[in-house]
Amino acid sequence: MLSDCYQPNGNPLQNLYAQTKEAFLTADPDLKIQLTQQAVSRWNAGELEWLDGDTPEYLQQPGQPDKPDIVLPSDVNARKFGKEEGRAALIHSLAHIELTAVNLALDAVYRYRDMPQAFYADWMQCAAEEANHFMALRGRLREMGYDYGSFKAHGELWGMAIDTADDMLERMGIVHRALEARALDVIPKAIQRFDQAGDSRMIEILTMIGNEEIGHVSSGTRWYHYQCQQRQLEPNQTFIDLLWKYMKGPLKGPLNHEARLQAGFTEQEMTMIKMMKQTGKS
Repeated sequence: MLSDCYQPNGNPLQNLYAQTKEAFLTADPDLKIQLTQQAVSRWNAGELEWLDGDTPEYLQQPGQPDKPDIVLPSDVNARKFGKEEGRAALIHSLAHIELTAVNLALDAVYRYRDMPQAFYADWMQCAAEEANHFMALRGRLREMGYDYGSFKAHGELWGMAIDTADDMLERMGIVHRALEARALDVIPKAIQRFDQAGDSRMIEILTMIGNEEIGHVSSGTRWYHYQCQQRQLEPNQTFIDLLWKYMKGPLKGPLNHEARLQAGFTEQEMTMIKMMKQTGKS
């Protein structure tokens, strides 16, 4: 049942923010995905009001199931690739990231108001694609005799979302251009490893994810630049400043230069990121 997010001139069933809030707060992963898909479908059909809505609440945590246990990054299950259980633990960690990404997209839509319609279109599309990624990875886990919740997970990505929630520029810059963009760097290597293990299904899933993550990081880049323009900030140096502020240093390499350029990073920006290692914080 939907929450009491009634609009002055309408029904909550017709409001984009009521629907994304409900999906965000839903704990059961299957129901969260279902509600997300329904919201995206109605958005794409032009059925949801987005110009008006109740004042957003400060939602710190998405709905979460009892499992997986959320622990420190150092306490997650070992991912020894030579054993099937280790490969399953890796797939589980990817599934957790993708479900977190669903929540991130829903939160961006719900939290940030008075943006151009294209902003909401970008993040609703992102929510739909991240939902597909989660379902594909969960399906592979089930084929292997496991499920989402079979292993531990950490909350580092969502923790950074909380840290940057009050500033859309910082959320777009750090969560999507620093953390989410890490997928662009690591997925090609992961595909090679699953190829060596003879797992054609994971190659297919990771290829899909890798291609679509370029679009998600591009969305982060687009709205990061929008915020920089609104505030008259130079985007390249501002991003470097954000890395020092939140990441305490340069991005972990090696970086997928070509994929990052496709996702909206500039050559100058990539050079500046590399220079961070050489110069240290000024």
